[in-house]
Amino acid sequence: MKQKVYTSPTHRYHELTKGLLFSFLAALPLFIIYEVLILLTAPTTEIIVRISVDLWFKQLLQLIGLDTLNISLLLVLIVGIFILIHKRVELNELRLGYFGVMLVESTLWAILVALVSLSLTNWILTGIAELSSESAVQLSYIQMLTLSLGAGLYEELFFRVLLVSLFIWIFSKWFGTKSWASYTSAILLSAVLFSATHYTGNMGDPFTISSFLFRFQFGVILNGIYVWRGFGVAAWTHALYDMIVITF
Repeated sequence: MKQKVYTSPTHRYHELTKGLLFSFLAALPLFIIYEVLILLTAPTTEIIVRISVDLWFKQLLQLIGLDTLNISLLLVLIVGIFILIHKRVELNELRLGYFGVMLVESTLWAILVALVSLSLTNWILTGIAELSSESAVQLSYIQMLTLSLGAGLYEELFFRVLLVSLFIWIFSKWFGTKSWASYTSAILLSAVLFSATHYTGNMGDPFTISSFLFRFQFGVILNGIYVWRGFGVAAWTHALYDMIVITF
């Protein structure tokens, strides 16, 4: 089997942590902590504290008569086994220290995203105060923390891994190659859908131009991080950003 050649330790870290194996292992704690917090908070509240993408998936399972939690655990197990088998060569290059570096990197990205958001306050973020008051007023801090972790996992999985990858493939067929136009079109279209989704359903937020534009630019940034750094870093960046917002 052909072995990858890395030009430097930084290149090695970048390529490995962007890949499927590290992304799955890095995102696994988000899934576990999220589901545990759901179970811990559910008995004490009538509010369904779940991310919309997760709720769609759970409702689909319920419609076909399946136990949502057990099937979710089973799917994660199956995906994990597939990745470990498919990427078994990379197991020899697994470095636990890389996960710590990924967490630090994701934290820096989250802070950068927060700073960018703050710099746009005067002309794009006027709806954030409305957004926060509408969505968070009835939730405790632990519930908001749960949503932060769930958003990092499920929204990145759906909007980045599935949609961005699908759109890149579609636009590559359209343009004839994986060019900058393919990536740019995929990033922008997925960001539009990411923003629009927050206003759908019974628990959707009231629509405002400012909040839509904010979420759109947030989606563009996360799409770019996913394309350049992979799912694991994008998921933790999203989760940590949301944690920064609810904390400060």
